[in-house]
Amino acid sequence: MERVDKILSGGIVLTMNAAMDVFVNGAVAIKGDSIVAVGTADAIAEQYLADDLVLCDGQVIMPGLVNTHTHVPMTLLRGMADDLRLDVWLIGYIMPTEQSFVNPYFCRLGTKIACAEMIRSGVTMFADMYYFEADVAAAAAEVGMRAVCGQTVLKFPAPDAASYEESLQYTRQFIQTWKGHPLIVPAVAPHAPYTCTDEILSACAALAREFDVPLIIHVSETRQEVEESRAEFQMPVVPRIKKLGVLDAKTLAAHCVHLDSGEIRTLFNHRTGVAHCPTSNLKLASGIAPVREMLERGLNVGIGTDGPASNNDLDMFEEVRLAAILAKGATLDPTAVPAKQALLMATRMGAQAMHMGEITGSLEVGKRADIIVVDIRTLHNSPKFSRDEDAIYSQIVYAAKSTDVRHVMVNGVWLMRDQQLLTVDEAALLAEANALAEKIDQFLIAREGDLLNKLIAIGGVERAESFEIQVKSHLPQRVDAEAFVAPLLSDPRVQVVRKSHYRQYDTYFTFNDEAQGRVRYREDDALNAEGEVTHVRTRLTYTSPIKEREFDRAVLLSRSQFIAPATRPLRFYREYFRASAEYEVHKTRHRWHILYKGVLFYLNVDELLLPKVDGTFVEIKSQTWSMRDAEYKATLVSELLALLGMTEELRVHKEYIEFATA
Repeated sequence: MERVDKILSGGIVLTMNAAMDVFVNGAVAIKGDSIVAVGTADAIAEQYLADDLVLCDGQVIMPGLVNTHTHVPMTLLRGMADDLRLDVWLIGYIMPTEQSFVNPYFCRLGTKIACAEMIRSGVTMFADMYYFEADVAAAAAEVGMRAVCGQTVLKFPAPDAASYEESLQYTRQFIQTWKGHPLIVPAVAPHAPYTCTDEILSACAALAREFDVPLIIHVSETRQEVEESRAEFQMPVVPRIKKLGVLDAKTLAAHCVHLDSGEIRTLFNHRTGVAHCPTSNLKLASGIAPVREMLERGLNVGIGTDGPASNNDLDMFEEVRLAAILAKGATLDPTAVPAKQALLMATRMGAQAMHMGEITGSLEVGKRADIIVVDIRTLHNSPKFSRDEDAIYSQIVYAAKSTDVRHVMVNGVWLMRDQQLLTVDEAALLAEANALAEKIDQFLIAREGDLLNKLIAIGGVERAESFEIQVKSHLPQRVDAEAFVAPLLSDPRVQVVRKSHYRQYDTYFTFNDEAQGRVRYREDDALNAEGEVTHVRTRLTYTSPIKEREFDRAVLLSRSQFIAPATRPLRFYREYFRASAEYEVHKTRHRWHILYKGVLFYLNVDELLLPKVDGTFVEIKSQTWSMRDAEYKATLVSELLALLGMTEELRVHKEYIEFATA
């Protein structure tokens, strides 16, 4: 008789090996961190003895579930912002909060809470992508879970790095420190093709190949991502990352919702693993991944929960069930992704997708003892039928729940016995999490009440002019812009610096509290002499509607003006700002930048198309910085108006938005 450390005996053993062997009255023998025997209970009893003998009658002994994609510290952001599109959720809420709160403590606390939740859900290994990944790794190792930990790299400043160069250096040190650890596999994680430049993607791929570690990346999660890739790079997402060497690493591609057949074939040819995240993709309305086609092609497709801020849980039983059902609904075929296949995706195939299949994912001699025991004697698991040899898989996938998991072992070490966690203090973790949640809540409440802070949170905001001297006149008739301004431009005191012609589409967001100011989204379509669009520029402008002072002949507006590039579509800003009202102003504009007596002025000749106002508007503006300067420029404006033949009676003391609100 050979002595081993532990024997699990008497349950239904689902090996999930290549032959999909099942032992109805089976057993598993464990010594150290590995499995030494799998077979019938009688055969194991004849050959092995163990001090720790766990009787599993009426239960299922199976490999631990593999969560192929998540962001575990985001347990601390669970429920913070829901029912939003991915871009609004990520750029508008998650990233600004992360910039303010994510630090090593945040990552360790969030990871431990996630590990506790995953252990209770029967998860023994997960793939993570986040910041301060060394702290994620340390927390996971302390709890005793197996993980592939990917350090995030992206083109924006991150909570753990001011630049991508810093992120790459951090990642290199992280890999060097953790490579060879019994539980943790370090990885490099360029966040996504749309958040990384070509240079970043190539550098990350080279780093992964240098150390022979996995590379984790989001791929084609939304239709918008694919469309923008085609527009900017003239190719879909997968060909782009292939060209940059990303697929030459041991790559795990998360989501892969919007792939065509050629891209699926490319991923298969490069042995790329896929993490299918059905709940997150549905909740964020990203779409449904073509899972059946991926499986038919031969891809290793695993199942992931995604982060607990976008799911909002880490329950892999729920995820596996949804993966099986969703594929049926998407294809209108009830045979698509049967329960047996779904459970395989959550175990051995998931481990293979993570490039970890050699050591875990199935109950086989020599593999690590990453094992769970599931109690199927519960009411919702009853009754049981044995006619179909695959019925046990259906029972686990369609009927069993995470609350049925009784025991969990990773690397031969018990993490949960009889549903009691052994390596974490749940009560202490939850107390810390609730205290931090209060601080985050107050941060968001304060931000939501300050429009400018909300604008700054999405980045790229720069201070423009503090004040602007402005006068607007209205001619009741249409005029030819060039002919109208000719007398002024022929004056020897006037020098033309620049001439441009635009069609402008303005969307104003206003709020019940007028003191907050307003935001304008503008699309400038630059036109050539033939009236054709040559290029388009979009930007946001924040202004205060309060006038600082009115002069006799011009108006000085208190603008408090901030400008940001509008890098997202108009729909994003509608959903992000949630304005009380929205107004449209469309116009054509001929603009001249002129110097008059050495002072720069902007001369605009506008036709207001929406709301439709007959005639022509003439507007003269200049930036200013003091009352004395403003008064001097107001005098110059009057002189310019006189040169144009504009009388005081034609002046209009309101802005274009006021025509729209009227």
